[in-house]
Amino acid sequence: MRINKIACIGAGYVGGPTMSVIAQKNPHIQVTVVDLNVDRINAWNDENLEKLPVYEPGLDAVVGEARGRNLFFSTDVDQAISDADMIFISVNTPTKTYGKGKGQAADLKFIELCARQIADVATSSKVIVEKSTIPVRTAATIKSILDHTGKGLQFQVLSNPEFLAEGTAIQDLHHPDRILIGGEDQSAIKALKSIYEAWVPSERIITTNLWSSELSKLVANAFLAQRVSSINSISELCEATGANVEEVANAIGQDTRIGSKFLKASVGFGGSCFQKDLLNLVYIARSYNLNEVADYWDQVIKINDHQKTRFAEKIIQSMYNTVNGKKIAFLGWAFKKNTNDTRESAAIYVADHLLEERAQINVFDPKVQEHQIYKDLKELNTRSASENSELLTVMDDPYKACQAAHGIAILTEWDEFNDYDWKRIKDNMKKPAFVFDGRKLLDRKKLEDLGFVYYAIGE
Repeated sequence: MRINKIACIGAGYVGGPTMSVIAQKNPHIQVTVVDLNVDRINAWNDENLEKLPVYEPGLDAVVGEARGRNLFFSTDVDQAISDADMIFISVNTPTKTYGKGKGQAADLKFIELCARQIADVATSSKVIVEKSTIPVRTAATIKSILDHTGKGLQFQVLSNPEFLAEGTAIQDLHHPDRILIGGEDQSAIKALKSIYEAWVPSERIITTNLWSSELSKLVANAFLAQRVSSINSISELCEATGANVEEVANAIGQDTRIGSKFLKASVGFGGSCFQKDLLNLVYIARSYNLNEVADYWDQVIKINDHQKTRFAEKIIQSMYNTVNGKKIAFLGWAFKKNTNDTRESAAIYVADHLLEERAQINVFDPKVQEHQIYKDLKELNTRSASENSELLTVMDDPYKACQAAHGIAILTEWDEFNDYDWKRIKDNMKKPAFVFDGRKLLDRKKLEDLGFVYYAIGE
């Protein structure tokens, strides 16, 4: 089975970077990324590579190399489906906001719509690759729809979950820990494997059955999220006992059975995957009446929510139990550094908590645009859009954001925050000048020597 043309439905944080690297490493294969969002496709096609809709270090160079050669971005979904030998489905699978499973189950509406569109448009047999994060056994749904076209075509469905970390996605794509392919048809598996073998050593490409592959993605994210919640739970214990969470994390991380990764305490995890996949895992477990399993993973989410609330409450408590009318500068809104993704960012929920107490918030983030910040707050439906804009201001200069502020909250671990002139910042703040470091980013001694009242999680 030879693959000459690939289509990817979905030009978001997964589809865009993944297909760009596949095109870069396989110049003989035509790769077309399609999306119904015209503005998004226009951004992918913009001559100015700084205007790509996804910010990832190194992505601009990859797109610049392959775009126009064998990498194309288009809104013509039907044509791309018709032409392709292999189709990647990389659409959003958000948590359901309605009906059965509301608030936990994955909404597979877009996955099914993709399958139906492929079934309607296809005139030749194709390999369908699940790239979106989906519940176990979703492949059976896709296969059922495709097998009932009545056209006599053959469709092979593979699971190929992504394991990218936003902020290091290009590095992760160029040097993956593993590539996972789940499927039943060996020729289809071999075809997909050959695409990755253009740059990934064969021993790093794992093959499993479909269901193991689908479940592995959820479990991988659940285990990573569990580590974050575990160390965050210990951060609260450290604050109560006088221990230092960084010292504890370093001590336990030296144990090779535990390891040092994902042991950095913070205001809480965010992003498009961790919470969504945990909720999905909880829902799947409950659907099989595995209530003890569901309760276990549900606690990981509860600790994460608690950490965000606890951080907001610490700000209020430290500032004499009221923030009404007080200006608080937020440095960072993205859920982590080196990305403009704000999905489930801790900053959203900390801000919402403080806005309920009538705080005045100034936000500065080097990569997140103003409209996105207001959109994030609007989606919470806590207050009207006019109230949000009245209480929260988005700034394009960090020093202006901090001017006359009573306190500063570090919500994203952008490296540049360390390089700011903190004496200048303090001189222009209300006194006492508070810093609440939700990412344990700054130097406590340096800030305290300048006269800041400094709080960091876990100390």
